[in-house]
Amino acid sequence: MGWLYVAGAAISEMIGVLGLQLFSKNKNIKNGLLYFGGLAASFVLLYASFSYLMVSVAYAVWIGIGTAGAVIMNMIFFGEKKNTPRIISLLAIIIGVTGLKALS
Repeated sequence: MGWLYVAGAAISEMIGVLGLQLFSKNKNIKNGLLYFGGLAASFVLLYASFSYLMVSVAYAVWIGIGTAGAVIMNMIFFGEKKNTPRIISLLAIIIGVTGLKALS
């Protein structure tokens, strides 16, 4: 159950990052709700995961998935650079997060 909370928190974080990107360009209620609502839901779900998982592992996996997801989302939807060092760095994050999950 804890990993479902972490996955939901990571997805909510990516929604919050999407909202932040949109809100920075067009300050309206919809974008503000995506931004604040996504990040608020993310923190609530992450906190719920602490009842099932070690805080250090849940937090690290949440940050890793959220960071990698946000970078990938920005590359796809907002035209951020897709160069080799960025891709290698993303792979390192994904490998690290997978390792933490596998070992906990």
